[in-house]
Amino acid sequence: MANNELLRMWFDSVDVDRSGSINCEELQRALAVGNLHFPSSVVNQMIKLYDTDLNGTMSFNEFISLHQFLTVVQDSFQANLRNREQLSLNEVYNALTQAGFSLDQPAFYCACQSFDKERRGHFRLDNYMSLCIFLKSARNLFTSFDTSRAGAVTLDFNQFVYCGAKAVIL
Repeated sequence: MANNELLRMWFDSVDVDRSGSINCEELQRALAVGNLHFPSSVVNQMIKLYDTDLNGTMSFNEFISLHQFLTVVQDSFQANLRNREQLSLNEVYNALTQAGFSLDQPAFYCACQSFDKERRGHFRLDNYMSLCIFLKSARNLFTSFDTSRAGAVTLDFNQFVYCGAKAVIL
């Protein structure tokens, strides 16, 4: 059976209200079945990343894009595990690089502190995925301001506030 057919079956099983789209609660329950426990704020951010029609839910095609991203993230996590269930900070850095995120040390450590709530310097898969969702959101937002693709932007205060409000995951 083709991968999209399997995804369609999974999508239809998650769409419990048979609306043709997945809402936050449905996606959160489905992820929890796979032992991935995220607060609704993170699940909502997942949906926002790929909600191209801006209706607050995921169509099947939007879900395929999310699935592709989460697969890359999960694969980068798994590739750096060393017979444990968690990644060290060095392994997180390597995994992020494999997932396509390039951060300098200050940005890396600041982002990690935000997602390592216990301050243990180790990341479980769900914490790592939350970090990657934040970074993907931040990249998308940055790219919307970097119209010349120079890798740098100039923001006025209002734009800065807008970016901060859009990037935060509560």
